[in-house]
Amino acid sequence: MARELIGQWRGDHSGLVLLIAGCLDTGDPYTSAAAAEALGALVPVSEPAREALAGYVEAARAEHGPGVWAARERLVRRAHQEAVRALACLGDLRALPCVLAALDEGTDAWRAVQVAGHLGGAAGDLTPRLSKLLAEVDFSDASQSMSANALVSALRELGDPGSAPVLASAVSAAVREEQWHTTASALKALASFGPEAAFALEVVRPLADAQDVTVRAAATAALWELQGDAAGVVPRLVELLDTHADDEAAAVLGRIGSAAPPALPRLRKMLTAGYEWTRVYAAAALWDISGDAEAPAVVETLLAAWAENDSTSNHVLACLSRMGPAARPALPRVREELTLLRRSGRFRDIPHDEDLLAACRSVTSRL
Repeated sequence: MARELIGQWRGDHSGLVLLIAGCLDTGDPYTSAAAAEALGALVPVSEPAREALAGYVEAARAEHGPGVWAARERLVRRAHQEAVRALACLGDLRALPCVLAALDEGTDAWRAVQVAGHLGGAAGDLTPRLSKLLAEVDFSDASQSMSANALVSALRELGDPGSAPVLASAVSAAVREEQWHTTASALKALASFGPEAAFALEVVRPLADAQDVTVRAAATAALWELQGDAAGVVPRLVELLDTHADDEAAAVLGRIGSAAPPALPRLRKMLTAGYEWTRVYAAAALWDISGDAEAPAVVETLLAAWAENDSTSNHVLACLSRMGPAARPALPRVREELTLLRRSGRFRDIPHDEDLLAACRSVTSRL
């Protein structure tokens, strides 16, 4: 019930979080498991429970030994794993020994993979292990696609370019088995490393002509990030604005910025699209490419989309933050958001809502 309350309502929940943390007791693994699971779901609001989680993880290791992640007693194992996962989601490296043990020994390793990306400070330890697991995936077995995507996601979050070679191999393997979703995910991970992954261009370049639109968009975006050739990718991105990958294409055009003026006519037309998300991405790209000249239309479009669907709010605020003084007409709506009590943001979840509130405070203080 506390988890549901905190998940739906804004406010200072530190007292309630500490009460949940007080339920962590190695003598009561049933309640501890429920408490740890709740704290994991409440990140980053669960920050006040950090020390209690670390203490519980250490106490469980002391009582049941370093192999407690794979303990035979189901409740002991579940409580410990949930506490490790919650601690890892807070980016606390005290969770690392248990995560490494899970990856090395294989028991419930998938649960460790899901949180490994939060431990960026330990990329040197985690990247080789996750890369090894990704290299062992059998892409011909469709049932392994979920594991492959989780590994790709973790490597991308860790941000260690040392994983680029295995990601390039994963792209090739996924293409060979026509695993298009995994192909696109691995391409996006490669793109996140920028020029440091330029060696993979020979893998990426042919996929910019792929029949699957999602793969084509991801490959085109990767070409820009790896090579930085605006003249080569802008025409491809403009073509993608007429597909269901238009949002991603607009986002990349925005990152290209002032070198993407050929996209302006199509982006302006997208401001009248029936789908509010299309309008948001187009408006943000217009600002990033053309700046003040597009400001009135951009602000109007962003505010209208926000009013229609508050799930767009994180993207709206990200653009308003970049706009600086040009976003001043949006200030009343930004201030209003800070007075609302219900959570909002993408998926109405805690992390997106907390990011939204932080962005609103930042824009308000600067304007």
